[in-house]
Amino acid sequence: MNSSISPITGPDTLGLSRFPRVDICHQPTPIEPMIRLSEHLGSAQFYIKRDDCTGLAGGGNKTRKLEFLVGDAVSKNADTLVTQGAVQSNHVRQTAAAACRYNLASHALLERRIADTACSYESTGNVLLDRLFGTQLEFRGPGLDMNAEAQATCKELEATGAKPYFIPGGGSNEIGALGYVSCAQELVHQMATMALDFDWIVLATGSTGTQAGLVAGLHQLGYQGSVLGVSVRQPRDKQINAVHSLCQRTLTKLGVDDEIPVSKIKVDDGYVGGGYGIPANSTLEAITIAARYEGLLLDPVYSGKGFAGMLGMARADFFKPTDKVLFLHTGGSSALFAYEDVIVS
Repeated sequence: MNSSISPITGPDTLGLSRFPRVDICHQPTPIEPMIRLSEHLGSAQFYIKRDDCTGLAGGGNKTRKLEFLVGDAVSKNADTLVTQGAVQSNHVRQTAAAACRYNLASHALLERRIADTACSYESTGNVLLDRLFGTQLEFRGPGLDMNAEAQATCKELEATGAKPYFIPGGGSNEIGALGYVSCAQELVHQMATMALDFDWIVLATGSTGTQAGLVAGLHQLGYQGSVLGVSVRQPRDKQINAVHSLCQRTLTKLGVDDEIPVSKIKVDDGYVGGGYGIPANSTLEAITIAARYEGLLLDPVYSGKGFAGMLGMARADFFKPTDKVLFLHTGGSSALFAYEDVIVS
């Protein structure tokens, strides 16, 4: 179960081979130039890292986190993975699939965060795949402490003799964030191999684990550029504090006694729109532009808002013409089917 980083993804500089880990991720994920988009925008050079191609259940960023989370669960002899997310959660889909790979049961709580959805919203997209993977689903109303709800479910399962393993929403704790420490190692190796030095890395940021792990890893590896998270839900200050907190806890997990300046955590909250899971006009435009200029599928919850942020910044001359900008694609295209009424209206 335990394995060191593949030579293709670079040396294990940060000692990730110390941690229990399973092999479920296609890596390294490719870095591709977005030539037509760069020509269209006329500012900076844009590239994309295809973490929508991580392989598990259609791919996505949660697969990297689940390598460490499921590894920890298996090392503790768990027999059930318990997690939570919004109704169209990419994380729940990938967790359910990972459970199947390792002969574990899965139980997920889905929060009804969005009002006035189409009648098919709770049966198509990611929910359809959750059911295909055999996960036990429970729906909850909005506004609850969903991690607390999932931990209570663990207690109920323990009372029946099960051995549940709790995974927080988005897989975002210091164990899950190791997946993006690993991605940082991979990315630094790719930059050296491809002779590319990215000035900016842009991604959607939600439950914080992806941005926190990436910043922690890149900080330790001496990366001099900036990581910018485009918030999909929280106001800027709240998101910065949450990312920074997990970043520090991740460094502690790595055994690193270092302080990351809060100034390293960069967040833009200008593309949240009406709230989590509600695509703004800029989100829908980003989905269309990515599809028609680069043949890329973005999702309406995360990557669409992140890409919209990058487009908006490019149009506002935020990037220098000489900048190389990398967009980290976090996946989620299966959720498109649950948003058909707004995407094609």
